[in-house]
Amino acid sequence: MEAVWRIESARLVAGLGRLVRDVGLAEELAQDALVAALEQWPSTGVPDNPGAWLTTVAKRRLVDLVRRRERYDRKLAQLGRDLETEAADGTAAIDAAAEDHIEDDVLRLIFVACHPVLSTEARVALTLRLVGGLSTGEIARGFLVPEPTVAKRIVRAKRTLSDAKVPFEVPEGAEREARLDSVLEVIYLIFNEGYSATEGDDWLRPELCTEALRLGRVLAGLTPDEPEVHGLVALMEIQESRSAARTGPDGTPIRLLDQDRSRWNQLFVRRGLAALDRAWSTDRPPGPYAVQAAIAACHVRARTPEQTDWVGMAALYERLAALTGSPVVELNRAVALGMAYGPAAGLALVDALRDEPALAGYHLLPSVRGDLLEKLGRQAEAAAEFVRAASLTRNSREQTLLRERAAACAEQLGEPAGDPAR
Repeated sequence: MEAVWRIESARLVAGLGRLVRDVGLAEELAQDALVAALEQWPSTGVPDNPGAWLTTVAKRRLVDLVRRRERYDRKLAQLGRDLETEAADGTAAIDAAAEDHIEDDVLRLIFVACHPVLSTEARVALTLRLVGGLSTGEIARGFLVPEPTVAKRIVRAKRTLSDAKVPFEVPEGAEREARLDSVLEVIYLIFNEGYSATEGDDWLRPELCTEALRLGRVLAGLTPDEPEVHGLVALMEIQESRSAARTGPDGTPIRLLDQDRSRWNQLFVRRGLAALDRAWSTDRPPGPYAVQAAIAACHVRARTPEQTDWVGMAALYERLAALTGSPVVELNRAVALGMAYGPAAGLALVDALRDEPALAGYHLLPSVRGDLLEKLGRQAEAAAEFVRAASLTRNSREQTLLRERAAACAEQLGEPAGDPAR
């Protein structure tokens, strides 16, 4: 049942959403169909086409709902009459109609769930619920927030979409590009939270990475001509290829340059590089995700850290900075500059970013600065930066790693590393 629901729920809700133009009502009807399946399938067995079975039951529930709502608007009443006619003709016509629209319906659902009218948290929760088929509890566990909080986000999101009268459609023209950016942002936020958790005891949350990859692959299949979609898929595939090597047996983080590259998953690498080729092979200039994927590819193409094309990577970061204007990208560029041209070159850029408001409280700024200072032999300053970075992150695994680095620097000087809580 769980497997069937995970596979079919997005298609079911999407198809119903196209009919009723209300994702909240569509999900309620889908849940009614799921309840019917839970009641009947244990005794009758899973049907040959479970998706069609669920769709038929959900549409019958809609017919019943229309009949009960005497004051429902005229359009839905007409819809009810059309559905009654379909039911009289048999389920084959219903199933055929559902199959005709299935891919367009799922794409519509993705765009609705990621609509910019919703907050970032609401878009993430609604996408995982409607498109990913995750339960409220699964979403809450993935992001370490109380289940009632997630439930409220989903309810408010549905209400907001309804109040804003968001159309159940795939946008066109200039609006499509802006809305696609919102979709990609949501998928990458989900992946990033799984790849490097912002808080908690675990550095990785593989279930979120898996779900983000699945959503990205689905979107790539639905929008084969969008290079940035393939760029995001390439980035996630390549990043995911390193997951097994990113932590030790006890969950301790292992830095990229210290990882055992034989543990990198070559299937994910091949998938990622193939998606990267698709992203860069169009007439349109590569976007931010495609450039980030190219940066990630510099690592997986190198058999050893020494073989990494740091000069090329620094140039890609410069290109990415021009596209995004992000100080975080500039911080990453500082790392590449430090590797390509020496730590002093990287430190100069980091120091120029120290007063950047967007990086205030960002733990990776002192972490990167500490790393560069350590390479320059300025151990006391490096230890202080690692201590500060540990005080800013909320992930306990990362805190431990940073404190250990601070202690190692202090040990070289023969003095304590300082108070990590300060």
